[in-house]
Amino acid sequence: MLKKMKDWAKKLKRQIFVLYFACKDERVPWYAKVFTACVVAYAFSPIDLIPDFIPILGYLDDVILIPLGIMLALKMIPKNVIADCEVKAEEMMKNGKPKNWIVGSIIVLIWGIILIWGSLIIYRLLN
Repeated sequence: MLKKMKDWAKKLKRQIFVLYFACKDERVPWYAKVFTACVVAYAFSPIDLIPDFIPILGYLDDVILIPLGIMLALKMIPKNVIADCEVKAEEMMKNGKPKNWIVGSIIVLIWGIILIWGSLIIYRLLN
């Protein structure tokens, strides 16, 4: 059972990289790029919709939302693009994933802004 879970996680990671490359492909329609970019950003984001420290519920988004988003995004992308991106993703997984500190910083900045904005709204409601 543990081997099945590891294989599933590896397949999921590979599909995220396929979507990452599909976002950059000009053959992908704009609406699919937007949705795919959101799925990839959420998958790579260190901050989840439901924090992982909450028992059971914390991992539901990782187990349900991300695979569902991947499935929907893959249906929006043309098959020939997916085939090309699968080759690139396989190469990337063999060589190790790149570290993009700029994108990571932007994601953290966006979550920080959302947190501050939400805090201000709650503060105004309470006063």
